[in-house]
Amino acid sequence: MQSKTILVTGSTDGIGKQTALELAGMGAQVILHGRSEQRCRATLDEIERATGNNRLCFYAADFSSLRQVREMAAAVQRDHSRLDVLVNNAGVYMHERVLTEDGLEMTFAVNHLAHFLLTNLLLPVLSNSPAARIVTVASSAHEKRQVDFENLQGEKHFDGFKAYLLSKLGNILFTYELAQRLQGSPLTANCLHPGVVDTKMQRISFNLGGVSVAEGAETSIYLASSTGVEGVSGKYFVSKKEAESAPLTYDAAIRKSFWLVSEQLAGLSPE
Repeated sequence: MQSKTILVTGSTDGIGKQTALELAGMGAQVILHGRSEQRCRATLDEIERATGNNRLCFYAADFSSLRQVREMAAAVQRDHSRLDVLVNNAGVYMHERVLTEDGLEMTFAVNHLAHFLLTNLLLPVLSNSPAARIVTVASSAHEKRQVDFENLQGEKHFDGFKAYLLSKLGNILFTYELAQRLQGSPLTANCLHPGVVDTKMQRISFNLGGVSVAEGAETSIYLASSTGVEGVSGKYFVSKKEAESAPLTYDAAIRKSFWLVSEQLAGLSPE
């Protein structure tokens, strides 16, 4: 992994931090991300001390702001000639409906739309890698959610849990559609369920514990680093194995419609 450059979003805590730590321990150049510059710097120092790897850097950006996502993408492309792995990990859970500066529901904006935008903007630098990988942390909770295109932002009614489920369903719909669009290129896109993990977000959001962050990060690390998934794309993984996602996620029409809506909300020009 010493020749690889890897960006892990939401890497100042929880699964993301563990993922960054272990990939740095393998010798990769790891790009950290978080909302707070202070926490990013503290995490960088901690990982450098733990691994002896000084090939670390960070970008601070609030993913509730599409402007900041764009600025971060531009900075990454300015500073790095190529990107081998992008791990879309950052996430939030909101009990109340809160709108971002862009007028978007916070959970949808951070968990799905920010990664949709970031990934699309970073495709040029990902394409400079011989076989770049895009890894998105979803959740098995997506199985309990349908897509209501008239209520993506909680416009008609809002439930924090359902908004979270929608964002995780969005991660999978995005991954599958992206993999379809990347066919014929060496880039791959896969997603995963990390398990019920004992993170701060898990405790605050659901008042539940779970497995350790080390166990929760295993599949993210596997998809980012294993030779066993070279060339594998458009798949959903659980415990480092391919698994079936909800039937809805295999509906090509739903995937395309969701992509087009996401494109519009993110301010990306359609193809």
